[in-house]
Amino acid sequence: MELNWMNFIMIILASYRLTHLIVFDKITEPLRSPFLMKKETPSHQIKQVPKSMIGYLLTCYWCTGVWSAIFLGLFYILFPSTAQYMVFILAIAGGQAILESFVGVNIKKTEVYADKLKKESSRAD
Repeated sequence: MELNWMNFIMIILASYRLTHLIVFDKITEPLRSPFLMKKETPSHQIKQVPKSMIGYLLTCYWCTGVWSAIFLGLFYILFPSTAQYMVFILAIAGGQAILESFVGVNIKKTEVYADKLKKESSRAD
């Protein structure tokens, strides 16, 4: 098994995407929900909080990231011919998610700036 820089970057991107999938994505809510409970905050918002260490693990980005990296790293070392397909797909999705985050943030900044200009120009009239 050879681990060149391109494979390493792909595993990093795949680990990023797998972590995000487990911790944040709607599709994995059924995986997280048995380990979470609803709690009302002082400002009367309902939030889901962990009710066990597993719940904490499934909602902690840093914790899940470590386990995702261990899983993907071992999977790639032990079964490289099989793992390469999963790593490839997750790496593409991870790269796309990073790009979308960057583009989305800049689009929102542009929209906020455009709204600000509209308000300033309407006040000047």
